[in-house]
Amino acid sequence: MRVCVGTVVHHPEDARIMHRQIRALLAAGHEVTYIAPFTDCNVTPPPEIRAIDVPRAVGRRRGRALRAAWSALRRGVRDADVLLVHDLELLLVLPPERRRPPTVWDVHEDAAGALDDRPDLPGFARRPLHALTRWLEDQAERRLRLILAEESLSERFPGGHPVVPDTTYVPPVPPAPPKDRRVVYVGRLSHTRGAADMIELARRLAPHGIRLDLIGPADPPTRALLRDAQRTGLLDWYGHVPNRHALRMAEGALAGLSLLHDAPHHRRSLPAKVIEYMAHGVPVVTTPLPMAASLVGRVDCGVIVPFGDVAAAARAVLRLKDDPERRAAMGARGYAEALHHFHWPDHATEFVGYLERLAATPATVSAHHGKTRLNADHGDGPAGTPAAGPHLPTPMTHSRPA
Repeated sequence: MRVCVGTVVHHPEDARIMHRQIRALLAAGHEVTYIAPFTDCNVTPPPEIRAIDVPRAVGRRRGRALRAAWSALRRGVRDADVLLVHDLELLLVLPPERRRPPTVWDVHEDAAGALDDRPDLPGFARRPLHALTRWLEDQAERRLRLILAEESLSERFPGGHPVVPDTTYVPPVPPAPPKDRRVVYVGRLSHTRGAADMIELARRLAPHGIRLDLIGPADPPTRALLRDAQRTGLLDWYGHVPNRHALRMAEGALAGLSLLHDAPHHRRSLPAKVIEYMAHGVPVVTTPLPMAASLVGRVDCGVIVPFGDVAAAARAVLRLKDDPERRAAMGARGYAEALHHFHWPDHATEFVGYLERLAATPATVSAHHGKTRLNADHGDGPAGTPAAGPHLPTPMTHSRPA
């Protein structure tokens, strides 16, 4: 099977796209063409794939990236058996239906809800962009195949779509017990993801000899805050680090932070970082988002603290520091739960099998999907490009070797 995978929004080494899905396809013996912003993200494509480089869609400047994607998708699908796209924006520039293979949109998140995490959007643009996003989603469900990153998205897309959960690779050998000098955060950094709270937490923990490592890209307003904090020696911010390396860096930490705010697009999801901390034997300190709190509370693999309560987060970390037996037990329970329920290879076979079945299907879309198209059927040029869309910022240069 030959699969064309496309993104202009996500980093080429996005954990879900590259390290889980593409790795699973390659391991199953399939060929992959990967359309992604390699140059803009300073990434050398792995030799096992056929790479097509495109600009990255960042902030409100997305037209150039989508014009390039229009051409790249037409190249990528020429000999493909399946097309798998990961961005809402790419739905605007798909090849015409008669010229593309069965097409799947991988829905990572509630795209309309995620607009609240876009500081670059002016207030007057939010309502029309929200409406446009919902319209595109509705048309995608009518015209394409969907896979969902979590069960909660089934409420938005009730068509019985398969769920490919955001799990992780769990080490076969239990990690060493957590130490007591470092807390970590892995993931994208923004205001609603608790960036300012973590900076203040680092300030409160520093007198106790505890450092904070932040591993992940940040949106523009947050970058300035992080640079200032790093310049004063308060914390270490590494910017984007490939997922497999980031998780190795997290091992041995006193605690893994997930201090996300009570934003609409966070309420119905389980942050992948919570599972990743568990998989690497790191106790979790999380805010009471329903799915995160339910998992951490049931397994007893961490501490739940109120939204925005930095003092409570600091107390939780210091209690873990003072109780090595408790944190070791939490880390061990989290690891065992991740190994039995959240190990990606246990889900990879279903993902690959779904694409294999689509590749064997002669028709791209069933008849009941109606007549509305996401793009012009004549294929003479790119569809109109949106002013803005979901955003993942350009990664920072590492502050020190990873």
